[in-house]
Amino acid sequence: MDARPVGVFDSGMGGLTVLHECLVTMPNEDFVYLGDAARLPYGPRPLDEIRRFAREIAGYLEGLGVKLIVVACNSATAAALPELQERLSVPIMGVIAPEAHAAVQATRNRRVGLLATQATVESGRYAELIRAHDAGVRFFPVACPRLVPLIESDDPFAAETVEAVREVAAPLKRAGCDTVILGCTHFPLIRPILQRVFGRDVELVFSAEETAREVSETLARKRLANARKHEGEYRFLTTGDPAQFRSMGARFLQLPLGEVERVALADLERSAA
Repeated sequence: MDARPVGVFDSGMGGLTVLHECLVTMPNEDFVYLGDAARLPYGPRPLDEIRRFAREIAGYLEGLGVKLIVVACNSATAAALPELQERLSVPIMGVIAPEAHAAVQATRNRRVGLLATQATVESGRYAELIRAHDAGVRFFPVACPRLVPLIESDDPFAAETVEAVREVAAPLKRAGCDTVILGCTHFPLIRPILQRVFGRDVELVFSAEETAREVSETLARKRLANARKHEGEYRFLTTGDPAQFRSMGARFLQLPLGEVERVALADLERSAA
């Protein structure tokens, strides 16, 4: 039995959608979630900068004594996962590999689309993983810089969001994609809009359930699972405004957040030194 918590981090609050599935899949485990709201969004930033942020946060979580880290951010996973796995002593998992595998399994016509941030698209990580699973799949990535701010707005289901979804969906519909990866942890919140625009014949793939299952299996395989029969606790940290994080975060987690602690960027920077 290992009672240490699992660490989860994201550029902001989108990763709470992944944490939700982890809480459901592993109800006995404790979790620590860190959202880097002060530096949100990661998507438009250079990959080197995202790598530095990811090193800082992962190092900070390791310093808190977590037993495994989930990079619940597609941009950070794409930019930094291999480097983090080399540098840190605890197991580290990302959200991209489960999505790529699920998409290749789901597609019927071998045409897969991707909606993601600019950084995730530019990394080319999805293309590499999909080709590794099936080199014959045609892949169509589309960057969506407008969507994250709209999803985090006061009205994520406004007409402007619908129009933005129609705009990014158009090239994937023209390409005949029957499977589309939602390559950002924010996007499941507007899944009804996405499904309406793409139609029921298009499979929308999001990794939260697959990621949670992989985390659970990894903990069991490495004998890190918490065997105590109790409901696990969860702790929230942010580099931004705790009150805003608590208010907005409930929308993503679909559970009450309780207390949110603020972490200074200087403390993160020291963790990567």
